[in-house]
Amino acid sequence: MRGAGHGRLRMRTLVTLRWTLILGEVSILLVGGLLLGFRAPFALCFGLIGAAAWINLLTGVASPGQRMIADWEATAQLAFDIAQISILLYLTGGAANPFVLMLIAPVTLAAATLPLQPLLILGGAAVGASIALAFFHMPLPMAHGGAMDLPMSFMLGAAGANVAGIAVIAGSVRQAAAESTRMALALDVTQTVLSREQRLSALGALAAAAAHELGTPLATIAIVAKEMVREAASPQVKEDAELLVAQAARCREILRRLTDAPAEASDEVHERMSLLQLVHEVIEPHAGVKGVRVEAIVTGAAGVASPDIWRMPEVLHALTSFVENAVDFATSEVLITARFDAGSVSMEVRDDGPGFAPEVLAKLGEPYVTTRPGAEGSRTGHIGMGLGFFIAKTLLERTGAVVTFQNGRPRGAVVSARWPRARIEAPTS
Repeated sequence: MRGAGHGRLRMRTLVTLRWTLILGEVSILLVGGLLLGFRAPFALCFGLIGAAAWINLLTGVASPGQRMIADWEATAQLAFDIAQISILLYLTGGAANPFVLMLIAPVTLAAATLPLQPLLILGGAAVGASIALAFFHMPLPMAHGGAMDLPMSFMLGAAGANVAGIAVIAGSVRQAAAESTRMALALDVTQTVLSREQRLSALGALAAAAAHELGTPLATIAIVAKEMVREAASPQVKEDAELLVAQAARCREILRRLTDAPAEASDEVHERMSLLQLVHEVIEPHAGVKGVRVEAIVTGAAGVASPDIWRMPEVLHALTSFVENAVDFATSEVLITARFDAGSVSMEVRDDGPGFAPEVLAKLGEPYVTTRPGAEGSRTGHIGMGLGFFIAKTLLERTGAVVTFQNGRPRGAVVSARWPRARIEAPTS
């Protein structure tokens, strides 16, 4: 959330917009006057355009282009543009001038970058100008010095069309900008989660490397210390040697617990894992949740060997998040199934709860979509903000998975992820 008055619009953007408007106005007047022979109060029109150009030049020189301007300053600058365009339209036919649509440009920029209150102010000013130009204006210039007074019904229709254009375009841009901001924030959160998981994975690999590298010197220390115990020349030396043996054994035990790996563990243990290890690691944080049985199975096609897969923090975090959600909504059981065949590997998380609500199912995977209960009604104590499924889906898709959400039969929710086997399988040495 931005602080009050802290804009996200650069001065360069406003200056560029104004130069674009000025260039368009000059081009229209030159084409109309020189090529089409229109007769308009060109002295006043070019004087007004020149004043706007001078102000824009001073603005660009006095203020660094990269400066983020405050909301009130952006509102004032865009209000000036609306006023300048409105006066120019007044001189050239008012609402009957087809270029009345230029009033949409400042409002559209406000819809994309400013809070709601400044947008309403600028939109109201543009709408008011459109309506006023239907009643107050100089005649619409025509070729060879003529002028046309159009009926009021046409003027009101033209003004109404412009008002509708302002509302529709500004509203659409506002919605798109808001959705883009929400998506950018959610992606930032996703990247943060991924970075954290990668750091945790790196720590696991570091622990494995430490155990591997320190195992040999610790074994040497233990052997030498035992020889010292047997050949000790005095009780004091023997006591010190026994202390060395005990401390070396303690160090090896600490490393064993740190890596939590089998005796034959090496760095490869932390780089690859079996599907059975994957599902057990995913359900382990939720295996003791009261009232819900969490089970995992691995099944495969006949005659096809079960693959080892790369240990990817994205996959572990995403699947754990899906299991956590299933535990919160399940009635009594959550089942995690890993399946494999010659061409693919898939994971499925299924619960026996009420399933996804229809209005939620259509939008699952988008940010800020949730029906998760608050912490007091959640088995896991997690408070849903609607980012969990978005983050998990995004992380899995980055690994090449196709993620689907559906309701099971007769009840329950089903979340599936499917990979081409080549994308996730760790080749045998």
